[in-house]
Amino acid sequence: MKVVTVTIKEKFLFDLLMSIQTEGLILQTTEGKQFALLSLEEWQGFEIGDSDDFEQEVQATMDNQELLTFLAARRSGGPRVPLAEVKKQLGLN
Repeated sequence: MKVVTVTIKEKFLFDLLMSIQTEGLILQTTEGKQFALLSLEEWQGFEIGDSDDFEQEVQATMDNQELLTFLAARRSGGPRVPLAEVKKQLGLN
């Protein structure tokens, strides 16, 4: 992925980036193409391999203790919202 540095001199774009620090933004073209603009400040990635063999990928994922610890911590935190409630909140049927 390409990284582009945005300086304060590009005021509109810089202000736009500062505005998404707490909540993402969907950018949409007049043709309807959509792009997500999100802060990666709290993003965490995990290397699990690059095999074309699905079984090897599953095993690499299961062997990644850092990832499993992260998932266990996420699973135990905070209240859960049922999918039906999420759909209702988003106005989906």
